[in-house]
Formats: sequence, C-alpha cells, structure tokens
Amino acid sequence: MTVEVVLAFGANLGDRGATIRAAQAELATHEAILSFEPSPLRETIAMTLAGPDPDAPRYINGVARLTTTLTPHALLDLAQSVEASHGRVRDVRWGDRTLDIDVITFGDQFITDDRLEVPHPRAHERDFVLSPWVALDDSAVIPGRGSVAALLLGLGDTTMPLEPEEE
Repeated sequence: MTVEVVLAFGANLGDRGATIRAAQAELATHEAILSFEPSPLRETIAMTLAGPDPDAPRYINGVARLTTTLTPHALLDLAQSVEASHGRVRDVRWGDRTLDIDVITFGDQFITDDRLEVPHPRAHERDFVLSPWVALDDSAVIPGRGSVAALLLGLGDTTMPLEPEEE
C-alpha cells in the first residue's frame, strides 16, 4: 500500500540549504519512497520555546511531498537516521540544529503516540511549513485543519524566498 506524505525540513547551522537538499536526495533514493517532490526553500527567523528569536541563526525551511510504502514509524526512523547522518543533536528542545525533518501528514491518518503525532500538532501555526507547502501545492489540506493556503493567509507569511543560488 502506498501513502502520500508531507515532510518538513529545517536547518539553521552549517550549510543549511545544501544540507536540506542532500537529506532530500537521500530520502528520494530510498527504495520504499516511490516519488519525491521538494518545495522551494524559504528563510525564516528561529522559533524557540520562548517564541521567535531574531538574534538566533536564521533557518532555511522547505517541505516535500512523497509517496511511500513505509509505515509511519518506519518513515520516522528513516527521517531520524538521515538527521543523525547530518549531525543532528537532540540536546535542547527547539534548539539550533543542522537538520530537522518532521512528518507533517501521513495520508489522512491521525496518529498520536509517544513517538509520533500526525498531522503535526503545530504545522497549521507555522508559516515556515505552510508557505513552502503552498508553493508546492496550492490545493493542499491538513487533515482536521483545512486548506494550507487559507491557514497561511490567516497567519500571514513572514518567510523570505531564497534566490536559486542560495538553495
């Protein structure tokens, strides 16, 4: 069985855009990922537990739409393996990172357990997820939340598109 998934990517340390594109290329070539379509990348202010932090290193963010035969937890394991291979350290919640990959949607499924929650519980509040997603698919929907374009319109878009050479 195949399912359509949306993953979100972010990085604010190192060569941010190159790291995201390398991680996406790794995922795209996995045998259980049948299609992979990345969004344009956007630059954003860091979001911390205390809120937006304009003094922290800026993030580059994007999303990808893919189809896979993996289970939700197997996809999460794969994403976390790719994060680790790019130097991801999980020592500070919402801290600076070389790479972050989140499972945003997994088909129309709703999953909540100790490892995974989909749809992602804060995706509908994050322009850095919604903006690249709308650029990829302006008719996208978050199950239980509605149109990605309408959600972004309600938030406002503070992301900044990157020039092609910066990706």
